Amino acid sequence: MKIFFRNIHLYLSLASGLVIALVCLTGGLLVFEREIEQAWHPQRYFLTATGPQRLPLQQLADAVKATDAKAKVSGLKVYADPSRTVEISLMGGGPQGGRKPPEAPTATGAGAGKAGKKEAPKGGEGGGPKLYVNPYTGAIIDKVTYRDTFFFSVMALHRGMVGGPVGKLVVGVSTLLFLFIIGTGLVLWWPATRQAVRQRLTVKWDASWKRLNHDLHVVLGFYSALFLFVFAFTGLAWSFEWFNNGIFTLTHSDPKGPEAPKSAPAAAGRIISFDAAYAAARRAAPTAVYYAIQLPKDSTESLRVNTLRPDAATESATDELYLDQHTGQVLGRLAFTDRNLGQRVRRTFKPVHTGAIFGTPSKVLALVVCMLGVTFPVTGTVMWLGRLRKARRKAAKQRVAVG
Repeated sequence: MKIFFRNIHLYLSLASGLVIALVCLTGGLLVFEREIEQAWHPQRYFLTATGPQRLPLQQLADAVKATDAKAKVSGLKVYADPSRTVEISLMGGGPQGGRKPPEAPTATGAGAGKAGKKEAPKGGEGGGPKLYVNPYTGAIIDKVTYRDTFFFSVMALHRGMVGGPVGKLVVGVSTLLFLFIIGTGLVLWWPATRQAVRQRLTVKWDASWKRLNHDLHVVLGFYSALFLFVFAFTGLAWSFEWFNNGIFTLTHSDPKGPEAPKSAPAAAGRIISFDAAYAAARRAAPTAVYYAIQLPKDSTESLRVNTLRPDAATESATDELYLDQHTGQVLGRLAFTDRNLGQRVRRTFKPVHTGAIFGTPSKVLALVVCMLGVTFPVTGTVMWLGRLRKARRKAAKQRVAVG
């Protein structure tokens, strides 16, 4: 029976090993994306307060629009931390504003539509640039379009987007095969006797290079198998719509959730200021870590403000406030805990997949496991080549003996 599982393990690994190694490598680089970006560009995110109070948000938005006549502000993000810059997102601002965002199926909350709807890209909504503004002086510190960054390229490789739909399918299928590779690997690891347990749990560092390669593959593969399985399993949500649909089917949940309330009819173009929306959001959630204000796309949509509680389980556990875009009246609120089970489960996939579920410790673990995932196709190939040479030598000796 083990020969059967060994063959399954071998051929699936040969078929998808290179893709798996690339996905693990790029995934490891993305684990600390935010921390690396903040370390590379601290002035973009942090500053020293230079005045007694922040400037009005509308004034900051107007200053941004003054730099580009074609710029259209789609939203902004204000942090409670006074040392953070204000992030203003643009749609259709400049030559980069019209690019399409990367596709990523996800359930996005109230009024979201199907489970496979595209998630909002980093940077400005619709793929436009994001500007980082000093809230005390109104100075524009930096302007970034996510598609032009190093980490977008890494993310594109990670999801297979560099190859278009075919590339995404290849990554998705390889990830699916990886689950079977991990399962068959555990079957092959299982020791035949109790005496062999210790050998399967310990790397013999002073052994020959062949034995060391064997232990690095088998022993470290066992320790990382559960984590790799979880990362691969959650990663399927970004590859297959049927997987996302399955989450809501199994949880008997509606991917759309409750419909967002509509704004009352009013004169065209009459929208409340960012400051009015911010004030209403602070009254509703005075202790929030940040307030992300998203302008409505038409005259009937409500103005939405996403907030994050300081005690939120993950960064995806955000609450949503709905305001009448014409009067600023609070129309409703959808707390993360009020979302249906399917939406809550789907929103935990990203922090689990990236290792952010338990903060820095789980991120470190995710990075280590991803780097080990890069080595397994290599150590496994070395083991296979060793067995192949051994079999050929044995066959050659048998032919000589017969001759």
